[in-house]
Amino acid sequence: MELAQHSIGVTEGQQMARIEIATLVRRYRQLEEEIEALTEQLIELVQTSVEYEWLKTVPGLGDATIVELLSEIGSFSHYQDPRQLIKLAGLTLREHSSGQHKGQKRISKRGRRRLRALLFRVMMPMIRHNEAFRQLHDYYTTRPDNPLRKKQSIVVLCGKLLKVLHAVCTKHQAFDAKRMMQDIFGLETAA
Repeated sequence: MELAQHSIGVTEGQQMARIEIATLVRRYRQLEEEIEALTEQLIELVQTSVEYEWLKTVPGLGDATIVELLSEIGSFSHYQDPRQLIKLAGLTLREHSSGQHKGQKRISKRGRRRLRALLFRVMMPMIRHNEAFRQLHDYYTTRPDNPLRKKQSIVVLCGKLLKVLHAVCTKHQAFDAKRMMQDIFGLETAA
């Protein structure tokens, strides 16, 4: 303590630094309030769309997620095929090969990275809390023929989610977990 009282420290500009910090904190709070108000307006706007009602039937999709999804994609009716959405998200596979060398397949990432990030953020809790997606994830990671790594399974499920959302919005049918899983487990029982 004694040394601190006699040491050389910054003595000038402390008052201005306090004023600047207080100004920045006020501006930060003001921006937070503006963002919250804009988010509420966006939610109200999206709730007027027809697709909102159908997307709301998918367990795990909240209002904020639907707003972000529709702001990235637009209307699902603009896409004839769900593969167009997968390409838009950059989830298509590409292979780095040359001559005899056959490289690993990776996602292309030639799409909207915000959409891809949103899908990953949505998929993680969906795997934990949505029984249908959890079963699909378990199936993909433990199937005897060509099991996927966990991250690969998540990428596949992100594509599956886009296909399901496209079908729900374009066919105007509520989400049905049994129908979503019948193509996977229906093939398994037929074999």
